[in-house]
Amino acid sequence: MDRFAAAFAACPREQFLPAAVRSRAAYDGPLEIGHGQTNSQPRTVEAMLRLLDVQPGDHVLDVGSGSGWTTALLAHLVGPTGWVRGVEVLPDLVAAGAAHVAATGMAWASVEAAVPGVLGLPGHAPYDRILVSADGGALPEELRDQLADDGVMVGPADGLMLRATRSAVTQHGHYRFVPLVRPPSDGLSPPPPASSSLSSRRPASRFRRRRGRTPPPP
Repeated sequence: MDRFAAAFAACPREQFLPAAVRSRAAYDGPLEIGHGQTNSQPRTVEAMLRLLDVQPGDHVLDVGSGSGWTTALLAHLVGPTGWVRGVEVLPDLVAAGAAHVAATGMAWASVEAAVPGVLGLPGHAPYDRILVSADGGALPEELRDQLADDGVMVGPADGLMLRATRSAVTQHGHYRFVPLVRPPSDGLSPPPPASSSLSSRRPASRFRRRRGRTPPPP
């Protein structure tokens, strides 16, 4: 069992799902978690984690943490010398995700509410890795600016899975994700996304892994 499979074994999907869909945890597809958001297809999540190539001790930002599942998976991968910060716009999902992550006992992971008008958590930057689990239609440069000099960001943009550093962007297959919900500048509840029926698709290209230097823990 490699370290990614070990993370999935340690963080069972059903522990991060609403009761209404928990019996479908083994389904290899997205599942509704409320407010037009989904818990992503497990195969897609694994592919993204492998592409991100999180290392022990990394400082990681999980954008659109939803149910908290990806935050927990990332926390298992970075271990207690790292830190994972999940950020979510929708208040009900902030509460649910935070509770799910707290139940794992991994004190180096947290989920918090997005700052009004701000994408990501720039106050805690830089990040060694950033995972984005929703499609904003274009590469979010404000998140890319939160990367460390040798950091990596993985997420969808206009249907393509991208791996971005500060100096380069590569494409890694076609996917469909729920739309990225940006924090409203007035601090009020955001409008619902345009669609709740989006799902992930098998990539058209194979994923490549890249191992980089492990920076000191934050």
